[in-house]
Order: sequence, then structure tokens, then C-alpha cells
Amino acid sequence: MWVFTESGFVSVIRHHSEAGKLVVRARDLQSLKGLANAIGLDIVPTPGSDYPYRTVTDDNAFATWLSKQVMRIDYTNYKDRMEVARGHDFAGALLGVWSAMRQVEDDEARG
Repeated sequence: MWVFTESGFVSVIRHHSEAGKLVVRARDLQSLKGLANAIGLDIVPTPGSDYPYRTVTDDNAFATWLSKQVMRIDYTNYKDRMEVARGHDFAGALLGVWSAMRQVEDDEARG
């Protein structure tokens, strides 16, 4: 699962050997700091992996954190908010994701 919040972008997968655990991965440290600080997790550098930062959490703790992110939404445009929160480079990357996903829009979506 890919998740975009005001902290940034994380990729969440099931832990390969620990039941009830998730591995939350990020390309930049700041994207994981909000989660790690809120739950009290260590961020592990993994520079040789596809995501250079990781942490492990249990399902319920992540779900609670994610729910709180949803309840904090007070903006009407995510990309604009992230321009302020994370800067031009991060917002530019978001625009690239937005554009890539527009390519899979249903043909009948726009009538």
C-alpha cells in the first residue's frame, strides 16, 4: 500500500516473518518521522534496499496513526498543502504521481 500524508510518502507491506507486523518504508527520512515519533519507533537505514529507510510496527498501531492522519485533513488541495509542508521538489514529485495515475483514468470518466 502506498500512503501519502502531510509527512510524506510511505510504502507499507506485510512483514515477511512476524505475524501482525507491517514494514513501513520510505525514500526520505522525513516521510517516516511522523509515524516513528507518534508510535515510538526506530527508523532503520537500509541504503542497499529499494527504500532506504524502514520501520516495523504492528497493524493496530499503524491503523490508529493512519486514522489520525485522516482526521487532521483540513485542506482542499493536497498538492498545494505539500508545497508548503515539504517544498517545491516534493510537490513536483507528487505532480508526477498525479500525472502518471491520470493515464489509467477510465475512458468514460470524462464523458
